[in-house]
Amino acid sequence: MKTLITRAHAKGIEIWGATLMPLEGVEAPFHSAACEAKRQEVNAWIRTAGALDTVVDFDQATRDRARPGHILPTLDSGDHLHPSDAGHQAMAASIDLRLFARDK
Repeated sequence: MKTLITRAHAKGIEIWGATLMPLEGVEAPFHSAACEAKRQEVNAWIRTAGALDTVVDFDQATRDRARPGHILPTLDSGDHLHPSDAGHQAMAASIDLRLFARDK
């Protein structure tokens, strides 16, 4: 990611990124303790590294506060991996539309 971001920035291209959503409850090999640790590591980097020009926090928008490794049940399509229509709406609502109106 760092190399791609550096190359894009060298060409004047903005890079937007989004955090990885929770996926606990999905069967292995898609979810494991190691997978969750990596997801947390990647999300921390996305949020704090300052490498991306814009960050959208889909993890924050969709996670169950009582069980942070899970998608909020009302936003889960039922497979614990993909958001439902309500989940997609929550993701969309988490994006500040003013980002699209910035002067370039």
